Amino acid sequence: MPDLPAIDGQTRLYAVLGDPVRQVRAPGLLNPLLAEARRRAVVVPVHVRAAELPGVFRLLRDIVNLDGLFVTVPHKTAMAGLADRLSPAASRIGAVNVVRRDADGRWTGDNFDGVGFVRGLAKAGHTVVDVAVWMAGAGGAGCAVAAAVLDAGARTVAIHDVDATRTAELVARLHRHFPGRARVAEPADLAVAGLVVNATPLGLRPEDPLPVDPHLLPAGAAVADIIMEPHTTALLRAAADRGLAVHHGIHMLECQVECYRGFFDW
Repeated sequence: MPDLPAIDGQTRLYAVLGDPVRQVRAPGLLNPLLAEARRRAVVVPVHVRAAELPGVFRLLRDIVNLDGLFVTVPHKTAMAGLADRLSPAASRIGAVNVVRRDADGRWTGDNFDGVGFVRGLAKAGHTVVDVAVWMAGAGGAGCAVAAAVLDAGARTVAIHDVDATRTAELVARLHRHFPGRARVAEPADLAVAGLVVNATPLGLRPEDPLPVDPHLLPAGAAVADIIMEPHTTALLRAAADRGLAVHHGIHMLECQVECYRGFFDW
């Protein structure tokens, strides 16, 4: 592992905004890459409550040596409304997970969660082509994952979320781009799913309930979680105990690195 550069007056800053941030893995992955590329830059986690995000972003954008932000739960949708402009992908799904300062001083948002998730699945030997997907979560990450698996050839995506309005809005958004292939999940959808995805924060804390009853997971399905920490969530443990293939959240992050390099011009 390369030595990390000294932090001095020439250091460029990147922040990971989230609530909480204890699960954030990006600094440990990206700081060694920045050092290897001989970039005088550092990525740090910044804990921001949802209600404070607009005010914090107004202040952060005035920090001259702050070049970009990584955005995690629960800020991905809200940040899409704060960025000055969005990439076509981020505009389509209404959520961002990265924002950069451009040469004109404006801030551009993009989202690589979905492409990272699909690339991570493929790298682990899982395909989404012609697969029925059942997904818990209609937030920022869920928007990105749902759009990406449909774009990669999934037959359908059935979406479950405790917020019925948010679920309906996501299904309507997806329907504009993938007519007839996204719907609000019904009990029968889980029974036929070939891929089950947790795109909620449930699992970050030991006391969290499971996002889906593991006894209802269909035989032969792969079960994926987007949570980075813990590495093996309670859902993945329960799925593995039933003999199902499991897919960890860290793969989604690892497979976004090349996207980050291009976006930030590292």
